[in-house]
Amino acid sequence: MEVTSLVCFTNFTPVSSSLPSLLCPQNITHRGLLSSTTVNPQRCKIATSATKSFCPRASLRGNLEAVRVPTSVPVRVAHELLLAGHRYLDARHYPTQASRGFSRFGGGDLLPESWKSMEGLVRCSANYVPLSPVSFLERTAKVYRDRTSVVYGSLKYTWSQTHQRCLKLASALTQLGICRGDVVATLAPNVPAMYELHFAVPMAGAVLCTLNTRHDSAMVSALLQHSEAKIVFVDYQFLPLALGALDLIVNQSQSKPPILVLIAESDESDSSTGDYNHEYETLLQTGDSGFEIRKPENEWDPISVNYTSGTTSQPKGVVYSHRGAYLNALATVSLHEMGAMPVYLWTVPMFHCNGWCLTWGVAAQGGTNICFRSVTAKGVFESIDLHNVTHMSGAPTILNMIVNSPVSDQKPLPHKVDVMTGGAPPPPQILQKMEEFGFRVSHLYGLTETHGPGTYCAWKPEWDALPLEERSRMKARQGMQHIALEEVDIKDPITMESVPADGKTMGEIMFRGNTVMSGYLKDFEATEEAFRGGWFRSGDLAVKHPDGYMEVKDRSKDIIISGGENISTVEVETVLFNHPAILEVAVVARPDNHWGQTPCAFVKLKEGFDVDAQEIIKFSRDHLPHYMAPRTVIFEDLPRTSTGKVQKFILRDKAKALGSLS
Repeated sequence: MEVTSLVCFTNFTPVSSSLPSLLCPQNITHRGLLSSTTVNPQRCKIATSATKSFCPRASLRGNLEAVRVPTSVPVRVAHELLLAGHRYLDARHYPTQASRGFSRFGGGDLLPESWKSMEGLVRCSANYVPLSPVSFLERTAKVYRDRTSVVYGSLKYTWSQTHQRCLKLASALTQLGICRGDVVATLAPNVPAMYELHFAVPMAGAVLCTLNTRHDSAMVSALLQHSEAKIVFVDYQFLPLALGALDLIVNQSQSKPPILVLIAESDESDSSTGDYNHEYETLLQTGDSGFEIRKPENEWDPISVNYTSGTTSQPKGVVYSHRGAYLNALATVSLHEMGAMPVYLWTVPMFHCNGWCLTWGVAAQGGTNICFRSVTAKGVFESIDLHNVTHMSGAPTILNMIVNSPVSDQKPLPHKVDVMTGGAPPPPQILQKMEEFGFRVSHLYGLTETHGPGTYCAWKPEWDALPLEERSRMKARQGMQHIALEEVDIKDPITMESVPADGKTMGEIMFRGNTVMSGYLKDFEATEEAFRGGWFRSGDLAVKHPDGYMEVKDRSKDIIISGGENISTVEVETVLFNHPAILEVAVVARPDNHWGQTPCAFVKLKEGFDVDAQEIIKFSRDHLPHYMAPRTVIFEDLPRTSTGKVQKFILRDKAKALGSLS
């Protein structure tokens, strides 16, 4: 696995802002993570804001724009140097000489300059352990050992059993030859094996790559090759898809395909075909429950690769670190207001941002995971009633499915159920209906590149007195950053100036902090572009309200420019959702010879309704400025990713093919 790691102000901020400077390395590429392999020797390039000079052994003190590490040293040492962004290094001491006046620990990694005036301080194994969400499972297996960890139909495990199973699976992986930094892929729904792999793979020192089950064989093949996965765990439901992908690897690239491990379901699946190398349960039983966990040597070690959902183009491999996963899991638990022992219903795919990092977060709280193979409204209501579910999450499409479900599928809620929604701007109408059903909805926002949740609409008590419709509009805002992010802002992407908090001026949402990705796998140019200016650029356009809360208006590529006016497709969609016949809607630009572009609405109607395009257009003109109203309406199902996002690039192509209206 070749990793491009970028550590900078964008994805690393010290706990305290009092440190005077930050080493900002731009690039390290290596194979066999933290191995003893050396990189081809080349001179150390230290690019400072003043000199941009070349210097093989200069002091690394002071504010640096970029550092290219001396690559004549072993990769492990170079990697440690790069990841020491919050510590001050002097090349005169690197890598063996001690620094008088303050303490350090092994590998030549010196401790902060501020320790020079504080005698007797030391960083060692007693007061420093690399952060990793694997530790959540180790603790919970002791504190909540006999509590139920996983429920799947009639199958139940306790946390003690889950811990033992993960240890054995990690052991089995190493027996198959998995080494530190190797990639292990999955192609599975929200079943117990998928949950266990989130712990077992990093326990083996490997990197988890959870693949989208809605991809076709060609895409799965491409991603397996790109990630260089050594093993792929495949649920029986997706075995034909996986076999097609492996055939493409063999026939087109002449490469050796990854080992295929089948996740069978004894009462439903036929595992007698032999089109796989191992069966999950059989493989797990070969492992040793006394296996010694391969803990990360550095908390910046990769823990997972998550490919973006492909709403706009070819998916990119987003690399998460143990540190980022640990912090975002705890932050998500906090914003979801999860206390001890929650009962969590898995309606978010675990392959999407590792289940918004709640695969690890639920373990931190000693909760119970209610696993679902496929999500239906009837299943949601039944699970809440049967298992006393306290928390669930889902994209607005899941909420839409619930509120528009047949009455026969619905059940009264035994208590308030906390629901986190995100992944796309939720229509206020859907939030209002969910509240009427008895759900308590909180709204978050983030991207794959921010480990999933990055901001949320923190509720203020004074809003409780607002009318329900107004409360829903407030809740539809994306709010502020969570506790593990340093900063989020709305900026002009050219000048990098913050936009005024007037609720009108649009800018690009940008992030900076500890839960921003490490980078894009094997794509340093894309990583560098995403972090240009010292912030992660989301590509989403938003406004900032006077109270500082942000509200997403559109993707930068989705904005419609008609006659020189910017049209937010989200605003148009929100109005159209008020039409009683509309179940789903997406608005994109249609080219126009006179206006440049005009809005084109793709609409899916609710069952039993029959309206024509002119009625939708008239409704729009009655509720919007005329230039914002769609001039074209097309009735069809909307193409979506498995995470509920509309694939607008497909709709834009369809609208473009229609040609100009004028």
